[in-house]
Amino acid sequence: MKELLYAIVSGLVENKDAIEITQDEPNEEGVIVFHLHVAEDDMGRVIGKQGRIAKAIRVIMRSGASRKGMDSIAVEIG
Repeated sequence: MKELLYAIVSGLVENKDAIEITQDEPNEEGVIVFHLHVAEDDMGRVIGKQGRIAKAIRVIMRSGASRKGMDSIAVEIG
């Protein structure tokens, strides 16, 4: 899942070296949280107008998680 998130984000940003993705252990509800950090200049590209790109990234990640049989995931962009 980390690779999927990296593949999506690397196509959006200019500074690919600044992409950092960390993954938390599942919490008590079984949710795995991915923390995405990009360069300040690329933040607008990842979030998009009114958060549309960020929402799309989250939808794709949830879909990929369900295909892999994972319970639930969340993506935090910051």
